[in-house]
Amino acid sequence: MTRRKKKKRIIGIACRTIIALVLAVMFLTPIILTVANSFMSSAEISSNYGAIFQTTDTGGKVFIGKTVNLKLIPDMVSFSQYATVLFKTPDYLLKFWNSVILVVPIVIFQLVVAVLASYGFTRTKGKVAAIIFFVYIILMMMPNQVTLVPNYLVLKKMGLLDTNWSIWLPGIFSPFSVYLITKYMKRIPGSIMEAAKIDGANEWQLFSKICLPISKSIITTCAILVFIDYWNMVEQPLLFFSDSDKYPLSIFLSKINTMDVGLAFAVATIYMVPSLLLFLYGEESLVEGVAYQGSVKG
Repeated sequence: MTRRKKKKRIIGIACRTIIALVLAVMFLTPIILTVANSFMSSAEISSNYGAIFQTTDTGGKVFIGKTVNLKLIPDMVSFSQYATVLFKTPDYLLKFWNSVILVVPIVIFQLVVAVLASYGFTRTKGKVAAIIFFVYIILMMMPNQVTLVPNYLVLKKMGLLDTNWSIWLPGIFSPFSVYLITKYMKRIPGSIMEAAKIDGANEWQLFSKICLPISKSIITTCAILVFIDYWNMVEQPLLFFSDSDKYPLSIFLSKINTMDVGLAFAVATIYMVPSLLLFLYGEESLVEGVAYQGSVKG
């Protein structure tokens, strides 16, 4: 390698590093500010953000300062907002458990349906299977808002509106995970399957001993993506639930912003924790599953 090529390579690495750092700062700044502001008192938040959040009883803005002061370190760390959310606001805990009750069954049973259907698509050859899988792709490409009205009409006909089933059923049978897991399973070399069949493995053993372990990364990826998607859902509960006591935390968060901004920062910080922990736990599998970089050795 000549000196000129080596110099260009170093410059290229430096430029990519700088761009990555700038993008990382841009994406992380809102999260860092949310966490930092959650430890500030309401008075400090008002003084920092001026007229952005301060309102009168009539809904008008009160002028406080000309500039916005984005602070990463509070003048005095305060846990009062967390105490209010966790111990003095029963609505928060109710909405949190509403979210858990709605989202966890969707994640579990959508993956169960997806791995079984994906194995079927992988092992079944023919035009019928290809057409059905093509329909799955069409359904996956349709925006969620397009299917809300048909789902509402079907659920109303079934008498399931205003019940958890109105959220569970469309979520459990979503085609998203079926598509991803099927595409991943089809990459498993047929030689592995044939070798296992020669050794006496039946279909259940092929599924449980070969396909599932090899597809662990994509299953983890689907679990993370499905959890985050339904943890942040807003339209479905608003349309399918008439009782506000059944609303999940995502809707409660949008409403609390209009009441107490300092409290909203604390709620938003706690709201991010489950998704963040799940992402950190399955980060390697998520990257591998999305990039389809997992290799299978025969």
